[in-house]
Amino acid sequence: MPLTQTRLDELWDFSDAPASEQRLRAAAEAASGSERAELLTQVARALGLQERFAEADAVLDEVAAGPDADDVVRTRTALERGRLRNSAGDAPAAVPLFAAAERTAAAAGLTFLQVDALHMIAIASPDGAAATDAALAVLEGVTDERTLRWLVGLHNNRGWAHFDAGRYDEALASFVASREAAERWGTSQQVQWADEAIAETVRHLA
Repeated sequence: MPLTQTRLDELWDFSDAPASEQRLRAAAEAASGSERAELLTQVARALGLQERFAEADAVLDEVAAGPDADDVVRTRTALERGRLRNSAGDAPAAVPLFAAAERTAAAAGLTFLQVDALHMIAIASPDGAAATDAALAVLEGVTDERTLRWLVGLHNNRGWAHFDAGRYDEALASFVASREAAERWGTSQQVQWADEAIAETVRHLA
């Protein structure tokens, strides 16, 4: 059974990758089967955030070669390999990995991970608007609150794309949508970031 995102949230602190790595390693050591494999993909992600790319790839190689690579693990392995490539500055190599993750997740009904993959395609692609649109379409009809938190980041990313292109009215609408999503499904930090983006955009509209 795949790990819940809530459980992974408890193990992750993206502002402290080394501590997250240690928690994830301890959890993996206490787990078995596909749960252990899934946790190891997150160990690789924590290593990548520390720019320990070769170590991270080695962990993912171990996971991919193991007997427990179900759809969740295959999706996460492709996602994390893509994130490693993107973090190392090789976005062209990252995008096909994110696309592979998206296909596997979509076929297996793994909505959270499908949106994650589309979100990463949007970040890594020269024109990510189509991937953002696709992610928003996937979320239509979704009721799981943790999955709906993706709306915060998706609208925020769309907002900055509009902002960078000088389309400040459209940027403001996206940032307002991001804030509304943050109030409903996000964190207080996300609400604050949305408020800052709205304020910055309003200054450009003045």
